[in-house]
Amino acid sequence: MPSQMSVPHPFQPGPDWLEIRDLGRIGYADALALQRSLQQGVRDARAAGCPGGHLLLLEHDPPVVTVSRRPGAANNVLAGADLLMRHGIERHETDRGGDVTYHGPGQLVAYPIVDLDLVGVRIHGWIRLLEQAIIDTLAEFGIEAGRDPGATGVWVGRDADTPDGTGGRKIAAIGVRVSRWVTMHGLALNVDPDLSHFDLIVPCGLAGRPVTSIAKELGAAPALDEIKQRLAANLAHNLQTPPT
Repeated sequence: MPSQMSVPHPFQPGPDWLEIRDLGRIGYADALALQRSLQQGVRDARAAGCPGGHLLLLEHDPPVVTVSRRPGAANNVLAGADLLMRHGIERHETDRGGDVTYHGPGQLVAYPIVDLDLVGVRIHGWIRLLEQAIIDTLAEFGIEAGRDPGATGVWVGRDADTPDGTGGRKIAAIGVRVSRWVTMHGLALNVDPDLSHFDLIVPCGLAGRPVTSIAKELGAAPALDEIKQRLAANLAHNLQTPPT
């Protein structure tokens, strides 16, 4: 397991019960085991009257395709085991919501393990909170992003002529699991990953919807550590003051 460092959040204040940790690069199975342990710890702490929560920041390495339990999700993995192996990509089943997702180096993943009773939202509001933190972070780097009402996540280049704002390129995916109102899993923001790896799946089960990254939109990505700091700050702020 990589070293765990506290990450300051210099841009916005956050709740004093939130511990932010940078795990660097970590395999999917190790990160999942840690999430489950921390989720149980948060539930135990609530029962003991000692609120707590965690925000894990990381990149998944080796890269991984994760497949949810949604019926038909496995059909959205286009590459067989041999092709995934040639690309050095693992495949894991997952207990989060959503469909099929890719994670790899150059993609910033954030896993908040928090008690939604402390935040004052439920599942729909939680997903909107995560989306808003990404939207605010991208705005700080000059990228206009927003939601697609028909597809969870964050999108850029949406069609302004479409009344409901659909279309565009997906720059961040969201998939969560909530157990007794304590969250795990979270979001994945494409900073500068190998976008060709998304061709091996139907991302989030959305056929024909392109995937993009900060690097592709700007021509070059800012330092991942800077994006990490700003995303952590926006998430921490939204946990303290959920967007309406």
